[in-house]
Amino acid sequence: MSESPLATVVANRAEDLSTILIAPHQFLDVDREKRLAEEFNAELIVAANVDEFRAAIPDATLILVTPYARVEAADFAAMRRCVAVIRYGIGYDNIDVDAARQAGIPVAIVPGASSEEVASHAFTMGLSLARRIPAGQAAIANNGWAGKIAYDTPRFSELDVAVIGLGRIGRFVAEWYAALGTRVRAYDPFVTLDGIPSAPLQELLEQSDVVSLHLPLSADTRNMISADVLARMRTGAVVVNVSRGGLIDEPALAEALHSGHIAGAGLDTFTQEPLPEDHPLRSAPNVIMTPHVAWRSNRALESLQAGVVLRCRQALTGQPLSDLVT
Repeated sequence: MSESPLATVVANRAEDLSTILIAPHQFLDVDREKRLAEEFNAELIVAANVDEFRAAIPDATLILVTPYARVEAADFAAMRRCVAVIRYGIGYDNIDVDAARQAGIPVAIVPGASSEEVASHAFTMGLSLARRIPAGQAAIANNGWAGKIAYDTPRFSELDVAVIGLGRIGRFVAEWYAALGTRVRAYDPFVTLDGIPSAPLQELLEQSDVVSLHLPLSADTRNMISADVLARMRTGAVVVNVSRGGLIDEPALAEALHSGHIAGAGLDTFTQEPLPEDHPLRSAPNVIMTPHVAWRSNRALESLQAGVVLRCRQALTGQPLSDLVT
């Protein structure tokens, strides 16, 4: 029986598999990773910042990536011992996968660890915005009262909901909206969902009260919610993005919120994180913003770290890696 390609890489790349590098993180602890390092007699390096992370890359055997650091072409070129790069979570737009492919270094992700959490975040944001709850809270905070708030929102039975993207998270969101009795439709170029009607993307963007985005960030999806798209959206519509910053033209969204054409936005991800102090969305009305925490729960964190440790063990023992990107 022939040796697996990964086992060959492990044997050829490093004389001793000694260093597991973790990018800057905000986890409660890295006890699972510590136990893994002890099991394989490896050194665990937990980078305190991006500079420490980048400095340790050349000699790392395994590189565990969080949203708080990037792995770029120059980093892959500098790797002397790396047998795998493993991303905490499903998104890998902060890893140069083309450079990884050229360097022959596998990149793996951990999908599904927090699908329910992210979906529930998007779902509850959409419901809150549809009922104009942020506008009501702001009125009281500003010593006002009801005024004309919420006269423009449809009943749930008449609420047109667009779910853009039917991966694990989008499916949850679509099914939950459907269970409420809303008129939910979906767009995904690759999959359909039983019981959820499909519709063209442009139609959904222009004819929906709630637009919920569940897409990866790519050259095709960057700024897909542009100034032009926002102008063509239904007056009083709301948009939710818990997927990736960069899907929305954020200054254009701020303008549309100030004008009142867009009634609200629910955002957990942003083009630049942390959000700059002078960012126009900070002063925009009727926005629910959370600091990229939609994925978080005690169970999700357990699943996420356990998934990374599993892939580390696969890499260190020469087994095929689960959920390879490249």
